[in-house]
Order: sequence, then C-alpha cells, then structure tokens
Amino acid sequence: MNEKKTVKKTTKSTKTTKTASKSTSKDSLKATPLTKKVASKQRVLTQKLKIIPLGGLGEIGKNLTVFECMGDIILVDCGLKFPDENMYGIDAVIPDFTYLLENRHKIRGLFITHGHEDHIGGISYLLKQINIPIYGTKLAMGLLNRKLSEHNLEKSTTLNIVKAGNTVNVRGFSVEFVQSNHSIPDSCCLYIKCKGGSVFHTGDFKMDYTPVDGQQINLQRIANIGAEGIDVLMADSTNAERPGQTKSEASVGKTFMNLFREADKRRIIVATFATNVHRVQQVFDAAKKYKRKIAISGRSMVNVIAVAKELKYLKFNDNILIDINDVDNYKPSQVVLLTTGSQGEPMAALSRMAKGEHRQFRVTNEDFVIISATPIPGNEKMVAEVISSLIKLGANVVYQGAEGIHVSGHAQIEELKLMHSLVKAKYFMPVHGEFKMLAAHRDIAVELGQKEENVFIMENGDVLEINKSGARITGSVQHGITMIDGLGIGDVGNIVLKDRKKLSEDGLFIVVISLTKNNVVSGPDIVSRGFVYMRESEELLSGAKNIARKVLSKYKNKLFDYNSIKTDMKYDLEKYLFEKTKRRPMILPILMYIKPEEEV
Repeated sequence: MNEKKTVKKTTKSTKTTKTASKSTSKDSLKATPLTKKVASKQRVLTQKLKIIPLGGLGEIGKNLTVFECMGDIILVDCGLKFPDENMYGIDAVIPDFTYLLENRHKIRGLFITHGHEDHIGGISYLLKQINIPIYGTKLAMGLLNRKLSEHNLEKSTTLNIVKAGNTVNVRGFSVEFVQSNHSIPDSCCLYIKCKGGSVFHTGDFKMDYTPVDGQQINLQRIANIGAEGIDVLMADSTNAERPGQTKSEASVGKTFMNLFREADKRRIIVATFATNVHRVQQVFDAAKKYKRKIAISGRSMVNVIAVAKELKYLKFNDNILIDINDVDNYKPSQVVLLTTGSQGEPMAALSRMAKGEHRQFRVTNEDFVIISATPIPGNEKMVAEVISSLIKLGANVVYQGAEGIHVSGHAQIEELKLMHSLVKAKYFMPVHGEFKMLAAHRDIAVELGQKEENVFIMENGDVLEINKSGARITGSVQHGITMIDGLGIGDVGNIVLKDRKKLSEDGLFIVVISLTKNNVVSGPDIVSRGFVYMRESEELLSGAKNIARKVLSKYKNKLFDYNSIKTDMKYDLEKYLFEKTKRRPMILPILMYIKPEEEV
C-alpha cells in the first residue's frame, strides 16, 4: 500500500502558494481539477509517455529529465556541473532550458530526488524564467531555500516538503517518494505513474544496511512496486563498472576514530564534501570523543552545517564550535578544522591553505590532514597538486587509497543487480554517468535477462516514447549547455571561449594609432600582455611597428577606411609575429579618430 501523508510548505503564502493550498487534500497534494473543456481535449490525446533527458547522460552532473504525458509535464531534478578545463573563467554549467520555455504552459511541477548540486544547482536559474512548484524532502528543500534566497526568489517560489512514503498528485501524474540511501540524507527514489505508463527512477542511490541515521533503503516497498508492473526503470550508473557492493557510510566513522587517535597531539584538518552530512556528523562524533573543538572553513561547509543543524540532521552541542580566527588560541591537540576543498577546487579553503593564501590559517608540520573523498573524474590533477603542496608544507596527509577513508554514495554492480531484480521493469534506461558507465549498466541488465532491444542508452535531448504497443526513440529536442559566468547567464558562447583560450595560450598584442581622415597624428604604439616581455623584445616590436606603418602608407589617401586598415594590419602582423615567434597572439588594432581643429 502506498503511504500517503499531507505535504507541508516552507514558504510564506503567495499567490502561487494559495493556489496550491486550495488543491491540497487530506491524503496528498492534488492539482486543481481540469475544466470540462480541457478534460474533453485531453481525452482525445494519445495515451503515451515521453521521457526526455536534458542533462545527466554521457556526463557527470547537470541532471534534468522531462516526463510528458497527455499535455502535462513534470521535471525530475535540475542540476549543474562544474566547468571543464577548456571553459576559461566559467563558474558553472546548466542545461539548455529552451524546450522547457517553449512548453512552460504544460509544466506542473519539479520533483527533487536529493539535495546535491548536480541535482538542485540549476533550479534558481530555471525559476528566473518559469515559476513552478517544487517538491522534495526536508533537507533538499532547506538547502534549496538557502540558494533561492541568494537569488531573491524565496518569496515567489512554492516549496513543498515531502516525506518518504508520500505520494504527490499533479494533474495527470502521480509521484511517490521512496526511501533510499546516498551520501546525503533524505534521498529518495521516485515512482512515477501516468496514463501513458509507469517509471521507477532510482535517483543517485546505494544500499546501506547500517546507515548513520538508521534510515535504510525501503527494499520492501521497491519490491511491491515491482510486483505492480513497471514499464521503465531509470537507474544510477555511476558505479556500474565497479564490482561488489559499496561499503556502509558508518565504516568511515570507525576510520575517523582510529585516525583521530593516531593524530595524537597534532592539529587535525578534515576535508570532505559539505553536503555529506553523515560524514560531517561522524567528524563531530570523533571530535567529541577526543575532546577537540571544531572550526569550520569554506562557505558551502558553513551553509550546509547551518541548515542541517537547524533541521536536526546534525546533532552536536554548540560549545564544540570555535571561530576560525581563534584556532591559534588552542593547542594543536585541541582543534579540528573541518573544511571544503576535497576536490582541489582552486578557490576552496583547502587549496588556499596548500598555497599559503588562507587568511586565517597556516598549515605547518603540526598538522594531520584527512582528505575524505575520491576525486571526481577530471579533478585528479588538481587534487594531486593540493596533496603535494600540503606535504611540502610539512603536513601528514591521509588521502585516497587509505583504508576506509572514503566510501561512495553510489551503488556498485551487486546492488544494481538487486535493484533490477526487485523492479523487473519491461524497459531499462541507464542514467547518471558517462557513456562507458551507461554501457556497463546495460551489460548488467542484459546479463540479468533484460532483452537488449528493450535497453535504451540515450543522449541528452533524445525522446523516448512509451505506449501500449512498445517503446522507441522518436527524435530529439533542442538541448545543450548554458554557461554561468559571474552574473552572466548564457552570454558566454564558443566564440568568447575561443578568445579566452587564445589569450591564455599566446597573449594579447595591441596596436594603437591616432589619426584624422587625412593624417596619422601619433603611433603606431604597441602594448603586449602575455605574449612577450616588451623590454627584452625591442627588435620584434620595432619590426611590428614597421609592418603597421606599411599598412597605413597603403591607405594614405583612404585613412577613413577603418575596417580595411584593421583587417590588413591584423593579417600582416599575425603573419610577421608567427614567423618570428611561432606564436599567434590575439591582435587588436585600435584606430582612434581625432577631429582636426578646423572641424571642432
């Protein structure tokens, strides 16, 4: 039986909230009834379900999936991913929302599986364009509300708190939240039903039989759902290449106890993911046992701990905390520094410590550093550099490879097999991972008896249609990425990135000339940045000036033809500089027009 409970709200009543409130029943949240006209129209629509991933396939992060049935749309997750090394200056990457904007009138709600950035980090940017109700568990909504307040969206957004076991009804969709396990509390699988079909979406998950908070994945409910008959299983593929079963998060707590004892009189620095609340709790537990105070460093760590403590997901006495500015007032044996930066992010607290750039803290040979994480693919080099720098400063560093220092939040092969065996879906769509992970997950399903033609390895933008006659990929919709750069959303494209890449590789070469329509008043003057050291390159710069003069002499009777002058000057200088240096800096001719006195 489906357990149904009342859904709570975290935001103040607004016009949107009041509308949702009117449709709340004793058992579940239901949408406002359709008018007769709309209902009549829906009866003639084909009863089919479309599943459209707009992010999360062939990549790690940026998860967003569209479910569309009979004129209604719901969304599952809306995350971001961090930029790769070729995205110069970019802060984050979110999905392309074009398809959602074109179909905004159909969207009934956004459902969140858990509170990690790769699942909620894009929501604020979506809400700036579409105001839709959001459903999720308490911690996910608490973390999201903090993000919305930074964007001044908290008062205009309807956040609905859902508990594991709740079922939410919105128009033509029914969504049940099923208790799961992951590296953040309150993670849930989603059981989605509509007239076009049924889907079981695992979200990110693992099977932890001894979780820190005692909330085990609800395997009995998953088995019952499987017995009802599921059309599509969408399952996490992150660890589909790793044999065996993921260890319990509780095992890390035992390692912390041993390491804290081993640290003895040294100061302890622990770096981990801020959102791994259970990991953070175990740091507090170990600090309490060994009578150490905790200082917190890193904005995301401070924010997550504040939210988790307020919502009672973290339990500790406030007197265990000290301000980071007071660390030097305590003996090394009395302190634990809990920090961000386990992925080697350049601006994170641990990286700044490794470079000696942290304003309040200096790493010394009295420090015992525990990096409780494994590098996300692509971050290995940055993490290695941080570790090396810490060791150079004299710290003792325990990191990836040390027994029990970290466990994954994602299911490995044996757990995936169990999930498939319980759900027994007709069709399977591997999600959340790079292509090799999706392919490995396909092989697991086929080994368990799934027909290969019923497994759909899809790409972002593909449209999977399910109806009574079967399932097939019918086409694709617009998809892609939107880059966030400071306050700019999507205003940085490939051309700008190419310019940034060029500047980073060969630098900038500027030629400045002042002229009237008939005469050159001054110049050419040259400014170089990131190309050559000007004081030691006089011969090169003198030659470049001669090239510029030759171009100007060619146009001595047409100095008003600025575009032609710039084009020729750029071409001739690029050729000259490449011959002399085998480098191609960005060349920027600047022609400044000055009105002669008789024209003033």
